[in-house]
Amino acid sequence: MPKYFLAIDIGASGGRHILGHLENGRIQLEEIYRFPNGMIEREGHLVWNVDLLFKEILKGMKCCREQGKIPASVGIDTWAVDFCLLDEGGQRLGEAVAYRDARTKGIERLVYDYISEEELYARTGIQKQPFNTIYQLMAVKKQCPEMLERADKMLLIPDYLHYLLTGRCTTEYTNATTTQLVNPETKDWDWELIDRLEYPRKIFLPLIQPGTVIGPLSAAIRAQVGYDCRVVAPATHDTASAVMAVPAEGDKVLYISSGTWSLMGTELMQADCSTESRLRNLTNEGGYDFRYRYLKNIMGLWMIQSARKELTRDLDYETICRLAMESDIESLVDCNDSRFLAPESMTDEIQAACREQGVQVPFGIGQVAAVIYRSLAQCYEDTLHEIQKLTGIKYECIHVVGGGSNADFLNQLTAQAAEIPVLAGPGEATAIGNLCAQMIGAGELSDLAAARKCIRESFTLEKFLP
Repeated sequence: MPKYFLAIDIGASGGRHILGHLENGRIQLEEIYRFPNGMIEREGHLVWNVDLLFKEILKGMKCCREQGKIPASVGIDTWAVDFCLLDEGGQRLGEAVAYRDARTKGIERLVYDYISEEELYARTGIQKQPFNTIYQLMAVKKQCPEMLERADKMLLIPDYLHYLLTGRCTTEYTNATTTQLVNPETKDWDWELIDRLEYPRKIFLPLIQPGTVIGPLSAAIRAQVGYDCRVVAPATHDTASAVMAVPAEGDKVLYISSGTWSLMGTELMQADCSTESRLRNLTNEGGYDFRYRYLKNIMGLWMIQSARKELTRDLDYETICRLAMESDIESLVDCNDSRFLAPESMTDEIQAACREQGVQVPFGIGQVAAVIYRSLAQCYEDTLHEIQKLTGIKYECIHVVGGGSNADFLNQLTAQAAEIPVLAGPGEATAIGNLCAQMIGAGELSDLAAARKCIRESFTLEKFLP
C-alpha cells in the first residue's frame, strides 16, 4: 500500500484535495475532491466564508476514507496576508475580511505616521501592497479598536484552518513574511516594529517552519472524517509551495508562478532590502529552507478570469487562448495599475485604459484576452530586466508553473518578449510543493534539491522558444 500524503490547496476561486505518493521514484498525483471559493459580501465588507471552506475541507478528507486511501499527513496552503483574530477562548472575532476589501483604502498614510515607507522596506524587504497584513491590522485598530483589544491570537488563513483540524494554534514562517511584520535578518517577528505600531505582542505566535508537525487531528475531527493522521505545515503561502515545485537545476532559478496572481522572481539566500529594490517594488518573501523569494506581484490571470465571467462563461480558457491568438489587436495596458485590482467591470476598465492612451479599444473576449495576454508578456519582460539588473545574473530560461503554465499563447508571447526559452509546467505546482514539504518532513525525500529532481523526472515540461 503506498504511503499517501494529502495536499489541500485553496486559492481565491477554488480549492482541491490532491493525494500524492511516490512510485518508482516518481510523484503520482490524484485529485480527490474539488470545491469553489470566492469572496462574499457581509455587513459592507468582502469576506471569505471560512466556515464553508472548512466544511469543504472535511468533505474532501472523507473522500480519502471512502476510497480507502488514508493519508499519513495533511497540509493546507492558501493565499497570503488575510487572517482571523481569536479571543482568549479560541473563538473567532468577526469575519475573515478579504484583501480586496476597501477597508485599507487610505490606511497606508496612518502606518507611515509610525514608520516611513523607506524604513519599513529597509526593515522587512516586503513589497508595498495596500492589502498587506500590516495595513489590515491598522484598519482594525482604527475602525474596530475593541476587536483588537479583545484579540488573543492572530492566525493567517491556513493557520486558522490547521487550528480547526487540530485545536493547536501555529504561525508558519513563509506566510508570516507576507504580513510585512517579519525581520529578514532574524527571520522572526520584528518586535520593535510591532511595538512602534502599537499592535499587541500577544497576538503574534512563534513561527514554525514548513515540514513541522502541528499535531494529530482533534478527537472531534477524527470522528467526522473517520481516521487520524498528522497535520503537517507545508509552505502555507501558496506561492511558497509553488516555488518549491519549480523544476530548476542549480541556483539560477527564474520563475513565474502563474495563477490569479503572477509572481515572477528568483531565489536569494539573503534578502535585498536596498533602495533600488524598493523603488522597483520587488519583495523578499520567505521561502522554504530560509531562501528568499525575490519577486514581483503582477496582476496575473485575475484579469482574464474576470473578463471571462463578464463576457463568456461558456468558453473554456483553451478556446479563449485560441481566439486571442487569432486577434490582431496590439494594444497594451499596465497590468500593475491598481485600477485592475477590483474594478466593477474588468472589461470596461481595460477598454477605458485603452481609450485614455488613444490605442485600439478591444471588443469581445478574443480581443480583450489578447490585450491581457500581450500586456502580461510585456510586464514579464520588464520584470526580467529588473531582476537581472538587481541580481547581476543573466537567466537562461523562465520556468512557468501553476495553472497559467497551460496558457500556450501567453507562454509563447513571454518567450518572444523575454528572448529566452520558457519551460511550462507542472500545472499543479502548488499542490506538488505542498506534498514535497510533507514528504521531506517524513523522510521520503531528502531535501529541496532531491524534491526538484524528482519533479523533473515525474512531470512533462513543455518548451516555448523565442
